[in-house]
Amino acid sequence: MHHAIGFIQDLAVIMAIAGIMTIVFQRLRQPLVLGYIVAGVVIGPYTPPFALVHDQNTISTLAELGVVFLLFSLGLEFSLRKLFRVGMTALVVALAEIVLMLWLGFEIGRFFGWKAMDALFLGAMLAISSTTIIVKALDELGMKRERFAQLVFGILIVEDVLAIAMIALLSGVASSGSVDSYDVAVTLCRLVLFMTVSLVVGISLVPRLLHYVAGFGSNEVLLITVLGLCFGFCLIVVKLDYSIALGAFLIGAIIAESRHVQAIERLIEPVRDLFSAIFFVAIGLMLDPRVLAQHTMPILVISLAVIVGKIVSCGLGTFLAGNDARTSMRVGMGLSQIGEFSFIIASLGMSLKVTSHFLYPIAVAVSALTTFSTPYLIRGADPLTRRLACTIPPSVARAAGFYTQWVQGLSAVGEKAPLRDMVRRVVKQIAINLALVAAIFIGGAYFSPTLEAWIAPWVPSARARSALLWGGALLLSMPFLVAVYRKLKSLSLLLAEIGVQPALAGRFTSGLRRAIAEVVAGAAMLGVFVLVVALSGRILPPVDLLIAVLAGAAVLLGATWRWWIRIHARWQIALRETLEQGGDDR
Repeated sequence: MHHAIGFIQDLAVIMAIAGIMTIVFQRLRQPLVLGYIVAGVVIGPYTPPFALVHDQNTISTLAELGVVFLLFSLGLEFSLRKLFRVGMTALVVALAEIVLMLWLGFEIGRFFGWKAMDALFLGAMLAISSTTIIVKALDELGMKRERFAQLVFGILIVEDVLAIAMIALLSGVASSGSVDSYDVAVTLCRLVLFMTVSLVVGISLVPRLLHYVAGFGSNEVLLITVLGLCFGFCLIVVKLDYSIALGAFLIGAIIAESRHVQAIERLIEPVRDLFSAIFFVAIGLMLDPRVLAQHTMPILVISLAVIVGKIVSCGLGTFLAGNDARTSMRVGMGLSQIGEFSFIIASLGMSLKVTSHFLYPIAVAVSALTTFSTPYLIRGADPLTRRLACTIPPSVARAAGFYTQWVQGLSAVGEKAPLRDMVRRVVKQIAINLALVAAIFIGGAYFSPTLEAWIAPWVPSARARSALLWGGALLLSMPFLVAVYRKLKSLSLLLAEIGVQPALAGRFTSGLRRAIAEVVAGAAMLGVFVLVVALSGRILPPVDLLIAVLAGAAVLLGATWRWWIRIHARWQIALRETLEQGGDDR
């Protein structure tokens, strides 16, 4: 009971001071996120005469909920089609930013005489921008639906994926002193696979479930169902050792394909505002004025490096991807801060005991300073662009304009090429079906201890259990394997049509094309089989039982080929209808 009263007291203090600060900052026409951070500093443990908040662990837990709701809301508002449209730009910008900021942070750390591991972790902390801070700033400025904001969101998604790979890389460096590139590659591939499967399966099922729930006409039932999906999926993501923020975004993007997304956004908004306020107050709680005094120069230098380095790297990367100068400047200035992933990386160094104690407070201080500057930088992007346009020589401006038109022209040509578009569509379908197959076998291997324990009373032989589990995974994968084979054959025919010209092959053209298509499709399916064997090593049965399972599967497939095709066709139609309905409603 005493603990509950203490928690209510802390929450009352946070919300009261945050409420006062929001009124003040609203009157001053300043971003509310800055008011939340100031509120955290005011009530923090480092501000005299005494701490007003006593249970910071509970507040940190509530702040985690703020991250979940912020990322979930971002997912609700960000269409997958928009991500695909900005995909190449996002990849170019994220890579340019991470490479430059890693190098810049490392050099700054060495300049101040820090040890190599401190400098390396500093570079990683500076490489990733803050999704939560940017979302909040753009929301308050009313810019979330502008084109540059969609580019920024796409870049942030790519950054989050690369940040997880970076964390794995840093863990290996810290524990062994060397980089295990294989582990990093496996981690990244599994992450991409997990995201692909989550989106495909989720979009197939979740919008239909929400349509059924919305039919009751109760906002309460719809809200509780959405929250159950959100936290349930986040729990799965955390159990798989991925970021809870990534899980919140993914489930938001899945629910965004529902025709009821606008009603869901209205229901989630007040909950999001409550917990996101606590998140930003928690950032202010961690600010120690003594650290600011002791490390003033490094904090100022690092903050300046974050702002200038990200403007240059992100702005230049956006421009090289074919965007105009105004959009490039707005993207660069919008990404000029660090945030939650920087805290995670700093905490990793502390938990592994490879970084100095001052690095985490410096990260918080730099995050606070760059957060303060973010709204003003976004607002100042257009005036700065106009000022630079007046100072740049006309010949340079013309060359930049020609370059932008040239890159955009290349993209337009690529989009209008029917054969290239057809090949791209078939490859995408093959990749999605292969991802589902891989997920089934990886899932079977992951849950094999539990499944074996469950069927052990009925199947005493370990050999038979492995054959049963592998055969079950193969059965579940059958419609997707059939689809992979059919799409591979279509792709082979397209490639054969391009490669075998009637002018050279004459009357053998048709036969050569069919032969090439069969050989290529067969060789590719052999590669798929090798992939499946590699992914399912834990449940792979002995050779004799493996041959028996494959023979049985071949007989079953021959007898039910058309049935498997119908199952996959219905699933594809349902998925397409869901996406089209979601897109029409948005």
